[in-house]
Amino acid sequence: MGQVLHGCARTTEAVRRAIQHSQESLRALARRHGVNPKTVAKWRARSDVADQRTGPAAPRSTTLSAEEEAMVVAFRRHTLLPLDDCLYALQPTIPHLTRSGLHRCLQRHGISRLPEADGDKPARKRFKACPIGFFHIDIAEVRIEQGKPYLFVAIDRTSKFVFTQLHERATTRVAGDFLRALLQAVPYRVHTVLTDNRIHFITPGNIASAAPLIREAMDRGELFRAQGRGLMPDKELQEAIHSYAGSQA
Repeated sequence: MGQVLHGCARTTEAVRRAIQHSQESLRALARRHGVNPKTVAKWRARSDVADQRTGPAAPRSTTLSAEEEAMVVAFRRHTLLPLDDCLYALQPTIPHLTRSGLHRCLQRHGISRLPEADGDKPARKRFKACPIGFFHIDIAEVRIEQGKPYLFVAIDRTSKFVFTQLHERATTRVAGDFLRALLQAVPYRVHTVLTDNRIHFITPGNIASAAPLIREAMDRGELFRAQGRGLMPDKELQEAIHSYAGSQA
């Protein structure tokens, strides 16, 4: 395999290795290999023969803030969505984000390539087929120097529509505002919301599983929040969220 050298390199790895092992003077080696004596001195002082890395010591984006870059990384690792899907989902929150800027950000953090379907990640079970409007909501903690903001992510199980927001705190009131903003952003009817087991989306003080009660409440058309999974009838979801947000004000 051929060597990949720096564009201005005047020596190969073989020449550099010969310089390091030679006992001749700098001037004699410079004449022998047709290079400057300073080049000979540089390679004789080094222990390896590879070109040193060029560019800034700590690469960072010139258009994204540290908080925005952390949000991009957390979103990619959490959703494992393709590049274009990540771009469309994050642009409403980061309007100046471009496709090339997003790609460079993912490259800097070593996540520009998604894991292969076989072997690199555990097999995932397929969700049951359901009508469009079934949303999964989760909260991911983003760690940056300025603190630990929280990334709220909502993904439609069928259409893959993604809605995100970044908040400094993850309180019950913020969660209610996020749900309300989600309903306003989705261009179709939301019939089910599935959340994780967090206090932001459950009834305070409820420590038991509400799975047996979910179907009964849906049959009665009641509004409720359940431990672990918040499921609500589609025709009343918007009213429930407005009521929920108002009760936390």
